[in-house]
Amino acid sequence: MIKGLRTLTDPLVENNPVTVHILGICSALAVTTAMATALTMSIALTLVLVAAAGIISLIRAHIPGAIRLIVQITIIAALVIVADQLLRAFAYEMSQRLTVFVSLIATNCIVLGRTEAFALHNPPGPSMLDALGNGLGYSAVLLLVAFIRELLGSGSLFGISLLPLVADGGWYQPMRLMLLAPSAFIILGLLIWAIRSLRPQLAEPREFALRHAPRETRT
Repeated sequence: MIKGLRTLTDPLVENNPVTVHILGICSALAVTTAMATALTMSIALTLVLVAAAGIISLIRAHIPGAIRLIVQITIIAALVIVADQLLRAFAYEMSQRLTVFVSLIATNCIVLGRTEAFALHNPPGPSMLDALGNGLGYSAVLLLVAFIRELLGSGSLFGISLLPLVADGGWYQPMRLMLLAPSAFIILGLLIWAIRSLRPQLAEPREFALRHAPRETRT
């Protein structure tokens, strides 16, 4: 039970796929202008990731090594199509706001990375726990970035106005930069810096240390 709990919680901070391994950041730029789109994307990716991990783990002994990536991508793509069609059927307006980004879950490095690194080598239970943990870690980062961008960029959360805007006679002037893609890079960079400052062990070791450089190159 302790090992299972560790498998679930480790990707939240210590091995977060976004802030530690720098994976899946494209969606952080595209869908985090609003909490609603970020939440929908997070749920879709997490469900696809958990389902893919479970299926691939179940059939892992029957997948030839030479075509394992093709099989994994095929399964992931099929699950993404199902998720996209469900969104179109039950949340058409949201599917239009997300446009192609739900389909791009099939190319998300987190999904293929966890099926290749974990689900292929472990039973379904631990594989799905690992997938759920990585999905929650991804979701936490996306929702945090979306919280900052929507609140500062629009003065609202989930479309509900929280800060009275100047245009409506209030005091808050929205920071339109927060609705542009560069703001997501800035927020993610600051988040990664903050986490690695608080937990130095998460930072990669330097490839070249100054103490090993020739004396004449030191300044």
